[in-house]
Amino acid sequence: MLLDRRVFVGGILAVGAGSLSGCAGGGSRQSAQIGPLNADGTPNQAELMKPGPLGEKVLGSATAPATIIEYASLTCPFCHKFHLTTYPRIKKELIDTGKVRYIIREFPIGRSAGTAAIITRCAPEKDYFTLYDKYLIQQKKWVSQNVRPDAIYKVAAQTGMTRKAFDACLSNKKVEEGLRMVKERGRAFGVSGTPTFFINGKKARGALTFDQIKEMLGTQVT
Repeated sequence: MLLDRRVFVGGILAVGAGSLSGCAGGGSRQSAQIGPLNADGTPNQAELMKPGPLGEKVLGSATAPATIIEYASLTCPFCHKFHLTTYPRIKKELIDTGKVRYIIREFPIGRSAGTAAIITRCAPEKDYFTLYDKYLIQQKKWVSQNVRPDAIYKVAAQTGMTRKAFDACLSNKKVEEGLRMVKERGRAFGVSGTPTFFINGKKARGALTFDQIKEMLGTQVT
């Protein structure tokens, strides 16, 4: 049955991920113990910046002096908090001004997050960030311990996605496997909860404030 397929797809992306408790929580925690590593224990920047199998989802100028990578789960309450409080200011003051290149990488935690991640990746390119934001902002409408396909579809429908396209997304093996690889690459760099950031290669966890991010960026964005 199609409903079983939906639950199954979300479950694949959740394997080994635990539950919503994988969200990183408030504050930040930095660490050099991530891999692949250079000989001195710092992140291998070439590996960290290598695009995933589905390509990168990027905002900002390709020539921006600084890069922020965010690993996020659409069901994570701390990702929700970050995108309501800190992200709008980052977008206005750093991304739109050409100071920061911002990369979103999926790290779905739980079956519902896995299902929503598949749908955002299947959406037309022009709708990706719009739908991504809607899933985060409207978490109360669709997030639950059990996958609710109808609720997840109602959010996608706000961008014009048809039910036929939605159902087809959930059978897209290429997207499913690509997202699995994105998550596995995240784990290789020490990502275990969300949100996790790499700000010019430096790792931090939690719903960071704008000032914390500016401090990590240093003089590159002044």
